[in-house]
Amino acid sequence: MRFLLVILGVFCCFSGCKNPTNKSIDVSNVKVNVIVNEFHKDFYNATKESLPKVKEKYPFLFPQMITDSIALSKISSKDEQELYSEVQKKYKDLGHLRKQLTSLFKHIRFYNPKFKIPQIVTIQSNIDYENRVIYADSLLLISLDVYLGKEHPFYNNYPKYIKKNNTENHLIVDVAGAIIETQISPNNNRSLISNMIHEGKKTYVLDAYLPNVSKREKLGYDKEKMEWAFANEEQIWMYFIENNFLFNTKKELIKRFIDIAPFSKFYTSADKDSPGSIGVFIGYQIVKDYMLNNDVSLQELLSKNSEIIFKNSNYKPRK
Repeated sequence: MRFLLVILGVFCCFSGCKNPTNKSIDVSNVKVNVIVNEFHKDFYNATKESLPKVKEKYPFLFPQMITDSIALSKISSKDEQELYSEVQKKYKDLGHLRKQLTSLFKHIRFYNPKFKIPQIVTIQSNIDYENRVIYADSLLLISLDVYLGKEHPFYNNYPKYIKKNNTENHLIVDVAGAIIETQISPNNNRSLISNMIHEGKKTYVLDAYLPNVSKREKLGYDKEKMEWAFANEEQIWMYFIENNFLFNTKKELIKRFIDIAPFSKFYTSADKDSPGSIGVFIGYQIVKDYMLNNDVSLQELLSKNSEIIFKNSNYKPRK
């Protein structure tokens, strides 16, 4: 963990578009060159003699405080090698990942031709699920050990709502999400409605960047919880209105309805059936209505503040 935290500190230093529709767009003529650098493989197969070459190839992963002795200790660790072995079983061939990344980058460039393809590096983070993907403009780190499958025994002690997204299918969603996070204007309004719309904007952009990925996967909901969200959209909206939550700035509401959780907290018997982060779903519905009712490009949406989106969305929950 100390090794990863040091690396995280280093990465902090790196640092005309159409309105997407439900129809697929043609990105066949968009040119991208995707190269995946397998640091996890180079590092965990390194020896004392070959380690200097690994350090030369990935200098940004070896800050001065990471001495050769620390690195070699990690390489020889039984636990780390066992984890590496499981990663190799799942990701020996990265052809599918390259295909996913190629499609993602083509779609991003379709909407933003100036987007630069980052240097892509696969790593092991000792299952640090809070830092699954790190994107810093010219660098993209992907922790493969977080995506071994939700039923993998290494995740036995993790909460179900966390490990349900530890899958190969969700990896590309996290990559796209990390990139979107840097493209979208920050939200300085602390109200619940503003935070819901801010998160909803991210999900809407995910639709544009990952058109072939299901809504359920993008939101991180189970099938049953996704169905619950659609079936109860009107009741959820009325609950927020009746309790004067929309323009409330209490942090408690963010924890109850925005943050990742096993379920949302209405404090009713229905809580266990609801998905966590239900506010993201409602915000997504509002943004969809805004884009449907206004002539706004995807790039313009990225910079629109939540108040304007809400006011001009004419949002009406589906019954």
